[in-house]
Amino acid sequence: MEQQKAIPRELLAVVQYLRSKAELKTKTGVLEGKRHDYFKGKAAIKALLSPSYAKIHPSSSPPITDEAAATALLNTIIPYAFFLRVERTTQSIAGAKVLQINPTQFFDGESYYAWLYDGNQLMVIAGAALMVLVVLAGVMFPLWPMSLRIGVWYLSMAALGFVGLFFVIAIIRLILYIITWIAVSPGIWLFPNLFEDVGFVDSFIPLWSWDIPPPKKVKKSKAEKQAEKEQKKANKKNKLTNGAPDAAAASSGNDTPAKED
Repeated sequence: MEQQKAIPRELLAVVQYLRSKAELKTKTGVLEGKRHDYFKGKAAIKALLSPSYAKIHPSSSPPITDEAAATALLNTIIPYAFFLRVERTTQSIAGAKVLQINPTQFFDGESYYAWLYDGNQLMVIAGAALMVLVVLAGVMFPLWPMSLRIGVWYLSMAALGFVGLFFVIAIIRLILYIITWIAVSPGIWLFPNLFEDVGFVDSFIPLWSWDIPPPKKVKKSKAEKQAEKEQKKANKKNKLTNGAPDAAAASSGNDTPAKED
């Protein structure tokens, strides 16, 4: 689009941040027969107020201090057509909402905006080129030097050995848990963090631990929740009633006529 080419560099940095680095929560919709990602305005405002944006703005992007400043900045980007205000219709195509461009274009937190910009394509092009090179290298494997073929064979055997070792550890730890669960309940796990969402080294720390279940959260009954709500309401009423005499006394003191000399 011609409008996109005319955008200033500092605003382009904001657009690229929102499209590639801000991790906006987006959904897929159908706009004029094509699929486009769209997002809610308040998600973009929140992204501009995040610490990650604060790290990039000193060098290339305008600083943002509050929601009003974020909304004003996003309003200045609208004319360049990187994203446009849209309305969601009741129709759907293959699970994607059909979108319509709103004739009134402005930015606010409660509206939806469809991306008309796919972001920086450099990484996509580089990835595609790398895939082509990998395929060509695989096809030309018979022409490789013997030393290179032997090196690849050793690497593949090492990778298979690592995967096999992982499965062996998983089976051994399961057998050990079953034995210890029968003999000395609640059982012992070898490498308890092996399948947890942690780093590679942390997956093997500690070496073992007892299988102690986490404490269960006690759910409050409906009666207890209702009692808490009533208590909060009572506290608010007490604050209001306690504040009323003070306000009345202050007003009466202000209304007392001054004595004449």
